[in-house]
Amino acid sequence: MPSPLETWFSEIPPITRIYVSAACFTSIAVQLGFVHPLQLWLNYESIVHEFQWWRLITNFFYFGPLSIDFCFHVFFLARYSRMMEEGFFRNKPADYVWLMLFSAGLLIILSIIVPFAYLPFMGSALSFTMVYIWARRNPYVRLNFLGLIIFTAPYLPWVLLLFSLCLGGQLPIGDILGVLVGHIYYFFEDVWPRDPLSHDAGWWKETELETIRLKYPR
Repeated sequence: MPSPLETWFSEIPPITRIYVSAACFTSIAVQLGFVHPLQLWLNYESIVHEFQWWRLITNFFYFGPLSIDFCFHVFFLARYSRMMEEGFFRNKPADYVWLMLFSAGLLIILSIIVPFAYLPFMGSALSFTMVYIWARRNPYVRLNFLGLIIFTAPYLPWVLLLFSLCLGGQLPIGDILGVLVGHIYYFFEDVWPRDPLSHDAGWWKETELETIRLKYPR
């Protein structure tokens, strides 16, 4: 008989399951000494001069050593990424992959062009992007934070930002970047298409991917 943890894990949709598994395995590998964080972080000199291209991906997988903070970030990643994939992106895996690729790419671009936006590991920023988009797309959902505060979902990112600020004593740059990237995606995907000037033009759709498949068959 499977344990509750195995049941929970098997019920996670595939894209979220792959990402959560990669994050857990990466932190476990670092904890056991199989790999060092310096081999994973977003080091542009190593990427450009030593062709260590894997850093563009691995920096999103490492959420720090196994700790309460690690569990906190992985929990929010699994929870809100799962709800996104099961809700708005149900039966639309290409759209969800596009969301993650777009968000990751924009985070890397921001880390290059904005001085304060550079972070060696972008996993927390990417997971916060999912939290922000889910929150904006569920304006009437009521949430309870620590049994003390009741608010609607759009306020969730700001409550978490304030909570992180109180715990860490400094601005959570990763979370702020996640809000920025999430808002850019939300605006062009949900707000802009409703504007008459947009002519109902959204971002990359799975239907467009299907059109390409039909146009260029194997």
